[in-house]
Amino acid sequence: QVQLVESGGGLVQAGGSLTLSCIASGRTLRTYGMAWFRQAPGKERELVAGISWNHVSTFYRDSVKGRFTISRDTAEKAIYLQMSTLQPEDTAVYYCAASQRGYYTGPPGQFDYWGQGTQVTVSS
Repeated sequence: QVQLVESGGGLVQAGGSLTLSCIASGRTLRTYGMAWFRQAPGKERELVAGISWNHVSTFYRDSVKGRFTISRDTAEKAIYLQMSTLQPEDTAVYYCAASQRGYYTGPPGQFDYWGQGTQVTVSS
């Protein structure tokens, strides 16, 4: 069993930066694929970025490429999402997710554990 807790969200002006953290408890994340999703009001939850269990492969949705960076710590207890040049359309609740089967991309149903989410609001 894995428990995930996100932090680092907040209110930022357009062009600003935030770094989200997702801390795991219960087990290490060593064999899990990990990802960040987001959900804006009235919209479906969407994959933002993912990272493979071995740190080798990453995925980014097109709209965040070059602005967001996903990483995981070597102790395998946390993942991060560095966000820069934030835009109002990045406003959403951001969730981290873990996949026992090693998925780091794909729909939400491929992920087994979720955090409670952290709000990111970007003002124009």
